Amino acid sequence: MFEKILVCLDGSAFAEHILPYAIEIAARFGGALVLLQVVDMPSIVFGPGQSVVRPDWAERMRTELDKAEDYLARLAAPLRQQGLEPETVALEGIAGETIVAYAEENGVDLVCIATHARSSVGRWVFGSIEDLVLKKSGLPVLAIRTRDTEAE
Repeated sequence: MFEKILVCLDGSAFAEHILPYAIEIAARFGGALVLLQVVDMPSIVFGPGQSVVRPDWAERMRTELDKAEDYLARLAAPLRQQGLEPETVALEGIAGETIVAYAEENGVDLVCIATHARSSVGRWVFGSIEDLVLKKSGLPVLAIRTRDTEAE
């Protein structure tokens, strides 16, 4: 049923709350896990459709992608000890759009993502990666709500 399970992570402990659920689903359905982190490309927006990317940001982006790859490798190590073989993927882009594109291009059957406990106003102001993935991917999405206890 769920042969390829995409686990969306952002480097935070909150996003990692989705891991036990994704692991359980993979174990029950014999699915393969893909741990994905999207690193946002920094830019300055000047007006509609106009943005500038500074040349020194290329090195910074490579550093951020390296950090993401290291982070995903650390998360994958204990899973490998449990007999799972998760794939790790670090990509550059806009999180929601990149998740949807990756899922479409790589035959993902289920997207797993943690969602911060934001009010409807917070989702309206900040947008919601989870909502975008749910609406644009056409795939089943498992979303686990987490609480930001540091902000309380």
